[in-house]
Amino acid sequence: MPQNQFELVIFDCDGVLVDSEPLAALAYRNIYAQQGLSLPDGTIAQCIGLKQADIIARVAELTGLQLADGAETGLWPETKRIFAESLQPTPGIVPFLEGLETAHCVASGSSLERIRFSLEITGLARFFGDAVYSSFMVKRGKPAPDLFFLAAEKMQADPAKCVVVEDSPFGVEGAVAAGMTAIGYTGGTHTHEDHAPALIAKGASAVFSDWNAIGAWMSNR
Repeated sequence: MPQNQFELVIFDCDGVLVDSEPLAALAYRNIYAQQGLSLPDGTIAQCIGLKQADIIARVAELTGLQLADGAETGLWPETKRIFAESLQPTPGIVPFLEGLETAHCVASGSSLERIRFSLEITGLARFFGDAVYSSFMVKRGKPAPDLFFLAAEKMQADPAKCVVVEDSPFGVEGAVAAGMTAIGYTGGTHTHEDHAPALIAKGASAVFSDWNAIGAWMSNR
């Protein structure tokens, strides 16, 4: 892929690099079910892009269901179990990364352990090395811009010359708040009819479901 105007490409992990969102939602449903709590369909889908503590708070706000103290410790082991069995990279991401000449990193709302595990088992870790940043490293997660500013600082890039690939409205909102260009990605299996409009509404410059299309768009910038 030719060089472009951007100094840095920032990738979200869940739902962008790896097709994890339906699997993560299943883990949440299982843990809530262990507490005798039945999450309504689509609840976790409304929390995509948030970090774990914010998801739990958002679920309580949306449904009134509250996990017992300490129950959240089961979320990562259950997620890890499901990921180990079923997690896959998003279609076409490997050749996209193989051809990407622009500096790049990961900035995700998930824990650093979860991000690294996801990248390792899908074979994507080799593309990023230590350039992996978690919202657990900053005070405020998405939709605040803090994580994106951290990524740009660590990668020594001008925020105005960064492009962020995000699948969540919260992530797009955070990228735009950081003064970065946001691209919406809808190629994961969790996509839905209102997905692209929701990303555009938060300020995505364009929305694509295909990595070749993203590459073409970037090459023309």
